[in-house]
Amino acid sequence: MTSLTLKLQAIGQERLRGMRRGIEKESLRAQPDGALALTPHPAGLGSALTHPHITTDYSESQLELITGVHGSVESCLAELTEVHQFTLRTMQAQGGAAGEEMLWVSSMPCNLPTDETIPIGRYGSSNVGRAKSVYRMGLGHRYGRRMQTISGIHYNWSLPGVDNEGYFSLIRNFRRQAFLLLTLFGASPALCSSFVEGRPHALRPLGHGGTLHMPHGTSLRMGRLGYQSEAQATLAVSYNSLEGYAASLHDALTRPWPAYEAVDIRNPGGDYNQLATTLLQIENEFYGTIRPKRTIYQGERPLHALRERGVEYIEVRLMDLNPFEAIGIDAPTLRFLDVFLLHCLLSDSPPDSPEEIRELAHNQHLTAARGREPGLMLLRGGRPIALVDWGLELIDELAPLAQALDELDGRDVHRDAVARARASLLAPETLPSARVVAEIHRAHADSFLDFTRSRSQAIRNDILALPWSEAQQARFEAMSAASVAEQKRIEAADTMPFEIYRQEYVSPARLGRPQAAAA
Repeated sequence: MTSLTLKLQAIGQERLRGMRRGIEKESLRAQPDGALALTPHPAGLGSALTHPHITTDYSESQLELITGVHGSVESCLAELTEVHQFTLRTMQAQGGAAGEEMLWVSSMPCNLPTDETIPIGRYGSSNVGRAKSVYRMGLGHRYGRRMQTISGIHYNWSLPGVDNEGYFSLIRNFRRQAFLLLTLFGASPALCSSFVEGRPHALRPLGHGGTLHMPHGTSLRMGRLGYQSEAQATLAVSYNSLEGYAASLHDALTRPWPAYEAVDIRNPGGDYNQLATTLLQIENEFYGTIRPKRTIYQGERPLHALRERGVEYIEVRLMDLNPFEAIGIDAPTLRFLDVFLLHCLLSDSPPDSPEEIRELAHNQHLTAARGREPGLMLLRGGRPIALVDWGLELIDELAPLAQALDELDGRDVHRDAVARARASLLAPETLPSARVVAEIHRAHADSFLDFTRSRSQAIRNDILALPWSEAQQARFEAMSAASVAEQKRIEAADTMPFEIYRQEYVSPARLGRPQAAAA
């Protein structure tokens, strides 16, 4: 009996039944011609500041749809579908040109206007709402607004009885093995040339349709053109313990960064440029494929919450939108993620090192750009190993975990998901990234925009055609109205000048104390 099987038995069925998941899904609002919609967040969707299921991410034009916490994959996807239905129906009800808008179904953006024209999210006049907008203004100054319009899916996952050490063990293994998820589920191998206008890149033209791609790419979103930052590249964040991770983040949140000091907090006219001149303005600015998370109290800093109460769940951040799925992701993918995360949790997880952290970055960039390349070699412990060989090793290790989850489910759904992944790895032409490139070439004259526009329109029509009851409409309208009332309540209760609020919020004292000092 393997150590993995023994650890699985030690967890027991009761804890496995307690597995929980939720989804956050970003999508740009796009016009029928594939251009970014520049209209405000639709009023019928309520307040982007306070709505529990519908908000905006970076841009006013970038929706984020959020589920609650679910005990099953089916209920999670059912709720995400329902949120999509209300969102698209509300968008359609705007009438006129705005009523024709759709949700862009690719992670890489639609046809973008000039950088400064991309509208940042607006959250009202309260201090917390203004801080959210100023933070986004800072991201624009630091990285450019185009980079922020990339969209993805975040998968939040937890298992009862896992402590900080267990979650960080999971995170270390996830980072080691993330190449497999990028290969299997990456769906952003191509983009519109407007995204990289004026920027150096290694992309190749796909025909003459204004499309750039990597011939064997899997996820440009997670490669060098995606969420990358020279400043953050200086961070060698260790995941060996909560204390070490927190210390790394604390340093980045309090360390002045000369290039950002040059931008300054405010411009000569008095308008805010950013929340802070430190390497990171706030915790969310730290880019990573996975994060430890903890629900925060109102006004609390995420790092303080982690230090005080520990890790509550993890957030998987590398999943692309799948343009062949109506809501961007399907049940077999979520089931594979559940098995994969359980494997990361239960497998031996030695401490990471600066050398391994560099190796993992190398593997991530190589897989994102060339993951389907025949014979591609990654590095494992300083030695070359074929991506496919390593991937098959991992998939074969998932079998007992999939079987255990299927025994709870009463169906072979997890084993089917693992089998599908194995077959895809052995037939790379069936991977989502390969299908995207093939479909762009086959049916859309090598135009990424035409392909994604066509898919977005078809999915919009399909979702609008799903059954929808008066009771569902009334429930969502009530949520929207309640969110607007809550935003007004927050705004009415504000008495502190914004500059005082900002200074207090970014104060190092708000980040909590290291465990040793606190003790």
